[in-house]
Amino acid sequence: MIEKLSCLQRGLDRIRPYVPGTPIDQVKREYGLEDVVKLASNENPLGVSPKALAAMQDAVARGNLYPDAASHDLRTAIGRHFGLSHDHVAVGNGADDLILQFSLACLDEGDRVVVSRSSFPIYDIYAYAMRAELTKVPLRAGHRIDLPAMAEAIDERTKLVYVCNPNNPTGTIVHADEVARFLERIPPNAVVVFDEAYYEMVDADDFPEMLDWVRAGRSNVVVLRTFSKAYGLAGIRLGYVFADPELVEALMRIKTIFNVNIAAQAAGIAALEDKDFLER
Repeated sequence: MIEKLSCLQRGLDRIRPYVPGTPIDQVKREYGLEDVVKLASNENPLGVSPKALAAMQDAVARGNLYPDAASHDLRTAIGRHFGLSHDHVAVGNGADDLILQFSLACLDEGDRVVVSRSSFPIYDIYAYAMRAELTKVPLRAGHRIDLPAMAEAIDERTKLVYVCNPNNPTGTIVHADEVARFLERIPPNAVVVFDEAYYEMVDADDFPEMLDWVRAGRSNVVVLRTFSKAYGLAGIRLGYVFADPELVEALMRIKTIFNVNIAAQAAGIAALEDKDFLER
C-alpha cells in the first residue's frame, strides 16, 4: 500500500482548485473550430492598450535584467494617478497574488475570514491554505451581498473580510450608505478588503468611493483593483492595492522577490496614461 504523503499540510484537504475559463486554443482543438469568441472570463474584447503594448515591446528588450523588486516607478505612477503616495500602493502578479499576500501577512491558524457565499473563490482557497476558519454569508434578495449579516459574523478572531464590489459573479453592487453603516461596525482587528476588479464598469451615482476611506487614514480598509479587465492586460497579470502604509510594508515583506515582471511594470505605467483606450 502506498502511504499518503506526510509532507502535505492539512489545509489542502479543504481546497477545491480554482477552474479558470477554458482557453480559446483548447476549444478550437476539442471542437475543430477556427473562430471562437470566449465569454467565460470577462476578458477585454478590445485587446491591449496601444500605449501599453508599445511599452511592453520596449521592456522586453531589457529582458536579460531582473525587474525592480519594489516596482517603485509603477507604484509611484499608480499613486499619482489616484492621488496617493507610493507607500499606500502594493502591486502583484494579478489581484489573486495580492489576495495570497494578505493571507500570508494577516492569517494565523485558527483566525477567521468572512466572505459572501457567492463570490470570488480565491478568497476561500488562500484562507484554507493558511488553515483559517471561513465564514460564508448567504446573499440577500436580488443576488446582493448582505453587509449587515457579514458585520454580524465578525468577531475578535476575524482578521480578513472580503467585499467584492461589483460582486463576481452576480454583478450586483453595495451602495455608499450601506458601506458607511457597515464600516461603523467593523472592529480594528479586522481588515476589510474591497475587491473592485470591475470598478471601471460601474455607472451608479451611489457607488462608494472607497479610496476616500484610505485617504482619510482608515487603516483597516483596503481597495483591490486590477489591470486585467478594463485595461485589457489579463494575460500580463497585474493587480494593485491601496492600503495603509504599514500594511503595504507587510505585503512587501511577504511577497515573492520579483512578483511583477519587467513588461508588466512598463505596461501598467503606460496603461494609466491611455485614457482613450480606457474610455472606449
